[in-house]
Amino acid sequence: MSTTTRAVQVSGPGEGLELVERELRDPGPGEVRVRVEACGVCHSDAFTIDYGYPGLEYPRVPGHEIAGRIDAVGEGVHPWEAGQRVGVGWFGGHCGYCEPCRRGDMISCENGQVPGISYDGGYADHVIVPASALASIPDDLGAEDAAPLLCAGITTFNALRESGARPGDLVAVLGIGGLGHLGVQFARHMGFETVAIARGAAKEDEARRLGAHHYLDSTAVDVAEELKALGGAATILATVTAPAAMSAVLGGLRPRGRMIVVGASTDPIEVPPFAIIPGSTGVIGHASGTSQDSEDTLRFSALQGIRPQIETYPLEQAADGYARMMSGDARFRVVLTTGA
Repeated sequence: MSTTTRAVQVSGPGEGLELVERELRDPGPGEVRVRVEACGVCHSDAFTIDYGYPGLEYPRVPGHEIAGRIDAVGEGVHPWEAGQRVGVGWFGGHCGYCEPCRRGDMISCENGQVPGISYDGGYADHVIVPASALASIPDDLGAEDAAPLLCAGITTFNALRESGARPGDLVAVLGIGGLGHLGVQFARHMGFETVAIARGAAKEDEARRLGAHHYLDSTAVDVAEELKALGGAATILATVTAPAAMSAVLGGLRPRGRMIVVGASTDPIEVPPFAIIPGSTGVIGHASGTSQDSEDTLRFSALQGIRPQIETYPLEQAADGYARMMSGDARFRVVLTTGA
């Protein structure tokens, strides 16, 4: 076996991606080495590539949507074995000793790790990760499809299944992009009456093909009024990064409905108290989920035939793939492949 491996690293914020050869090291205690087959490109990779992240050390290999096979197992790792198909998402390990961990809330770990930020990620032929970060990939789900499900997929799947909405309830997905196109599929297959909301009419046919029962063009109608006319939404899953768009649809919630925010933005959401008091409605955020949640997402997707829409680039063209994803022109996710 070769003693080196390819990786695409960034030497510092804004310094660009470069393909390099690195020493192939063995996993330590509690770790596994994964032979990467595919790694999704996420907008959050910008924390590493463009902006920097508190405490992040360079050079660093980005990537937290990793699908591949275990090719080496460190001491004390159970029950994982070499050859198993595995994935790693935003949840890249937990400490096990902080208060949230001790209460079983590992996604809220005060010392949580993220591949591509806390340690080198999946823009590479190999990655070494804590065993606690691993999720098993079903045999009938390809690596290229599995990769985006480990971030965009789990984020929308987990938010919807923990939303409190029940089969038959009206659930709206605000934004039909990298997150939203999966959110619509999950909502439909969970048995919700599904509303897709986007700007313009261009995405209507696609949204309906993905499973939406209704489509609302936010430039043509008052979305809140249209949702109320449909009976009010039990859940609005906000996948956009535009807080103003979120504020505009709050009035479409039914009594005790919730808007779940998964579209990350540093800008404030304007929520007048009178917008939420009369119906006892609310706005909450939702983190992605643990490795077990990732595994649940992959199994559900395999069972229901849910797949991300992807464009693929070979690892050596990672810079082009990243630029494509960040341009907003990709429909809807970009995945790097290693040829493994």
